[in-house]
Amino acid sequence: MLDENSEVFNNFKKLHDEYALNPDPNQIRFNSEGEKILEIVREYENRLCSATERGMYNKFSVKLAEKFQNEVRNHFPMIDHIGLIPNEAENGKIENFFLKKINLN
Repeated sequence: MLDENSEVFNNFKKLHDEYALNPDPNQIRFNSEGEKILEIVREYENRLCSATERGMYNKFSVKLAEKFQNEVRNHFPMIDHIGLIPNEAENGKIENFFLKKINLN
């Protein structure tokens, strides 16, 4: 996957590293370029797992997909941040993204 799409992934790696250092101004560009990367990753994941889903090894397909996704995360740790929508504050600066914790007590 990386060899066949080396130019696309090399460009995304530079953007990924910039995003990791300074996410606020790079979020929109990271989202648009990241969509292309996610399409490639999904295509290769489907190629890898489609044969095992139909065969007698179908119970291993989920684990194989997880291993593939973890390997992608090893190369691009911030890949799960693709698609986050930045909130703009009153002063025009983008705020950090926070998830609120749910209290189940």
